[in-house]
Amino acid sequence: MPIIVDAHADIAYNMLKYGRDYSRPAAETRQLEQGSSTVAENENALLGWADYQRGQVAVVFSTLYATPLRWNTEENKNQSYKTYDEAHQLYREQLTTYRRMTDSNPDIFRLVASRADLDAILDHWNSPSLDKHPVGMVVLMEGAEGIRNLDELEEWHELGLRLIGPAWVGTRYCGGWREPGPLTDDGRKLLAAMPDYNFTLDLSHMDEQAAVEALDIYRGSIVATHANCLSLMPNVNSNRHLSDRVIEGVIERNGVIGVVPFNTYLKVGWRAGKNKRDEVPLDRVANHIDHICQIAGNSLHAGIGSDFDGGFGVESVPPEIDTVADLQKLSPLLQARGYSEMDIANIFGGNWIARLKRDLP
Repeated sequence: MPIIVDAHADIAYNMLKYGRDYSRPAAETRQLEQGSSTVAENENALLGWADYQRGQVAVVFSTLYATPLRWNTEENKNQSYKTYDEAHQLYREQLTTYRRMTDSNPDIFRLVASRADLDAILDHWNSPSLDKHPVGMVVLMEGAEGIRNLDELEEWHELGLRLIGPAWVGTRYCGGWREPGPLTDDGRKLLAAMPDYNFTLDLSHMDEQAAVEALDIYRGSIVATHANCLSLMPNVNSNRHLSDRVIEGVIERNGVIGVVPFNTYLKVGWRAGKNKRDEVPLDRVANHIDHICQIAGNSLHAGIGSDFDGGFGVESVPPEIDTVADLQKLSPLLQARGYSEMDIANIFGGNWIARLKRDLP
């Protein structure tokens, strides 16, 4: 099986909000949470260390994410913020959580903040004499309101942050999901400062107007860690997906786009509890991967960004998926479309690895 790099997972958020322990298999987490408010809010878990092992998931982009209080409709308000200071505090707590879990269990999870870190992880996974491997964690900030001022960028970089997505919903930096709008003056200043520390810009969740300008002005690397194709979601009432213009821009900047296996992002009008999982077969994920590859003319710009456990679980993914390990089931679907083993290895992890090797210090 090819190595998988999963470019988006809200691991610390789930640990601190719901008490999930990702050293456990997803099946054990489900058993422990059966009938709980966690499942009512976030559905049944898809992630766990054993599942990463079975699926050859070697590296995960692990987020710093908290919900603006105005958008938190859940009873559990933990990991929600009202002010920039509160966002900063929550993001620092999540980063401390990653550092603590990797320091205490380096055989299970390890931070990846440099090319040397990445090489060590990949060497471990490629060793035929080893059957259990640490999962590498690349830290990604989703929604940049934890950055109170530009002077903090150096500290965030020293702490291990490597990618920044300015938006979730709209932020003071730009328009975002459900709250459209352009880059703000603060957003332009942020994008002007980020390349000084070689941060990668994540366009996911950015409103198209903001993303198009960012493609024009950002001097550093650009990716979209978890975003699907707007042209495959006709008449969708959402600014969450990438237009072909933005996809072309990411490709022109030699970036990668991680496709999300979330039914709501694969079929217009699908809603958990209203529609059945089997209405959205896994082949729809292959459709989005293929669309990116067709625009690019090659397999070098598509990837996976599962967003698993990010507000949805097993109830809201294609029926072929029980845990993250089942992302490997995309392989025969892509083979049937004429993709070679090398193409599939690129899409599953090679493209993200190439960008990390280019961009990490």
